[in-house]
Amino acid sequence: MSHTVQDTIRAATRELTAAGIDSATIDARRLVAHALAIAPDRLSLVAGDAIMPAALGILDAAIAARVDRQPVSQIIGRRMFWGRDFKVTPAVLDPRPETEVLIGAALAQPYSRLLDLGTGSGCILLTLLAENPGASGTGTDINEDALKIAGENRAALQLEGRAELSPSDWFQNVTGRYDLIVSNPPYIALGEMATLAPEVLKWEPMAALTPGESGLEAYEIIAANVVNFLNPGGRVLLEVGPTQAPAVAALFRARGLENDVIHSDMDGRDRAVEIRLPQRVDASKPR
Repeated sequence: MSHTVQDTIRAATRELTAAGIDSATIDARRLVAHALAIAPDRLSLVAGDAIMPAALGILDAAIAARVDRQPVSQIIGRRMFWGRDFKVTPAVLDPRPETEVLIGAALAQPYSRLLDLGTGSGCILLTLLAENPGASGTGTDINEDALKIAGENRAALQLEGRAELSPSDWFQNVTGRYDLIVSNPPYIALGEMATLAPEVLKWEPMAALTPGESGLEAYEIIAANVVNFLNPGGRVLLEVGPTQAPAVAALFRARGLENDVIHSDMDGRDRAVEIRLPQRVDASKPR
């Protein structure tokens, strides 16, 4: 007996619910749409159609991966961010809605040269370049596999001429100066890793999640070096954990960079710290 698309969605939802997936209904629709190679918003148009064996085979593998807690974005190979599709794999962090707070803050003021530290999928760098056609920039990452994914996203968005991708351990291979430096660095303290959802802990790159014991190690590196790469009056924008903003701002103040603003998400949680370099840096302040 053939099964319709609607029957298949219901069966997939039941299977994911039984596996303890909280987002079972949404995930089932996305995975069925993936198996059919259509957009999820078109499922209602084919709800009564019979689903073909080839699509069922793709769906069965996708459901098994989701039961194993692989994120849907990795299973289907893409994630929407700021209105654009980005390729994702287990080599990169899944672009998150929280990071769009950083994008909004960055776009609020002009920039022409941009540096993205730990670019991962390239979602921050490439979004900021796509939204600002006059800008160019560089994305760095220590992970060569991540840079390959960023390169594919760069090509898909036709930004090869404006986006450079470079292997680098933070500022190690960076040259020149920039109007805007951005980063979503690893910031989860080592002791908090066990509290993460299986989708994160099992499937996302460890080095992109935690920098070490305190969770502040990456911010310390950025604070110690950033004045050497920012133009006068330039900005730094860093995503932070919801309790970290005061500590991150304090790291920059200790380096003489006191002009900071904290940006919150729609729920009022701190999500990004912005620091502006003065037009002239006081050389007597510690760096």
